[in-house]
Amino acid sequence: MKQVQNYINENKDRFLEELFEVLRIPSISAQPSLHKEDMVRCAEHLAASLMKSGADRAEVMPTAGNPVVYAEKIIDPKAKTVLVYGHYDVMPVEPLEEWRTDPFEPVVKDGRIWGRGADDDKGQLFMHAKAFEAMCATDSLPCNVKFMLEGEEEIGSVSLYDFCRQNKKLLKADVILVSDTSMIGMDTPSITCGLRGLTYMEVTVKGPNKDLHSGLFGGAVANPANVLTRLVSSLVDENGRVTIPGFYDDVRELTPAERRAFNKAPFCLKEYKRALDIAAVEGEAGYTTMERTGVRPSLDVNGIWGGYIGEGTKTVIPTHASAKISMRLVPNQDWKKIAKLFEKHFRAIAPKSVKVEVKALHGGMPYVSPTDLPAYRAAEKAVETTFGKKPLPFYSGGSIPVISGFESILGIKSILIGFGLSEDAIHSPNESYGLDQFYKGIETIPYFYKYFSLA
Repeated sequence: MKQVQNYINENKDRFLEELFEVLRIPSISAQPSLHKEDMVRCAEHLAASLMKSGADRAEVMPTAGNPVVYAEKIIDPKAKTVLVYGHYDVMPVEPLEEWRTDPFEPVVKDGRIWGRGADDDKGQLFMHAKAFEAMCATDSLPCNVKFMLEGEEEIGSVSLYDFCRQNKKLLKADVILVSDTSMIGMDTPSITCGLRGLTYMEVTVKGPNKDLHSGLFGGAVANPANVLTRLVSSLVDENGRVTIPGFYDDVRELTPAERRAFNKAPFCLKEYKRALDIAAVEGEAGYTTMERTGVRPSLDVNGIWGGYIGEGTKTVIPTHASAKISMRLVPNQDWKKIAKLFEKHFRAIAPKSVKVEVKALHGGMPYVSPTDLPAYRAAEKAVETTFGKKPLPFYSGGSIPVISGFESILGIKSILIGFGLSEDAIHSPNESYGLDQFYKGIETIPYFYKYFSLA
């Protein structure tokens, strides 16, 4: 492994500049009218990069949506095979005025890489490409490697499910290795062994057939914006509980011993509030902040709009108002069942003075990776080797919906060995990724291959 680490150290500057080339491509999957060509360009760039890194085969494969980058290097048909998953699409950058740097012109400042996708997920997937290169260049790759990089994770991996069904043989592997998650901290390394699921809805409340003068009609006609905010606020009660009937039916309550074990992970509430500039936390009564974001479900409004929001005033009752709402789910909750329960409840509580539309946009099941898997132990040992500490098992509040799909379609477990941190501001303006995180990831990944090949 010394040769591998020497290669990494000798090529650090080049690795960083090559990452910048990927970050400069505005591959925003949620805005196809603006960035469809950028998605293809990014996929082609990554395929070429993987070929240069040592792949025997790398190609851009079409789907019903954005293409998938597939690459492989088979050293021995009898050897273990690792399938690396990542996504090259990124979140929209709005509000642009809140960025301190150009989101698609990455820079290094204060020891961090600033730019959209620096962490989620271009920076993290690129660690795998460069670790792979280091192993290939030093003739020390101990496993077969396959790459599957998609361009739709941020919009629900819509096309990847069919891609997996159609390419089961091509994607056959012993484990899926993913870096699209975070650690508790660089001084408290962790491995994600659980992800919350997701149900994402959009609702529209419709009132009069046109905008109305709020003086002539105010108080006599239902205001869709007023009604929408009233309905949305009722979805979570004063104790932080979701009010949808049946929402908690399949939630497994942790035992007192499980709760104690879960809360042993280092967490400072004072620092948490300071970092977010909030005076107090809020959530489901009776649970800690760690539990609320890791093992309890939640409901949040992600966006809400309607009526006039331009400069100055315009006194209208809007004809309609809309909101996007996400629900994070825990093991045993089915996202499709929750979507149906949500729609039934939302329609039931809407007054007759308005019409409502309810759409399920996308979702995914929760995921649990057992800590007794040989691949998990290999990841644990790899992290301990480079960080000098045994990593803690950690349940993330985030979701990667397609991970549970991999298990159901391909029959393969995933290991989530991410190097992000909470301060990376993924999905927000001023996303960044620490240089130490980037390089530590590249250093750690080859050890996973080494230990997994021996497991």
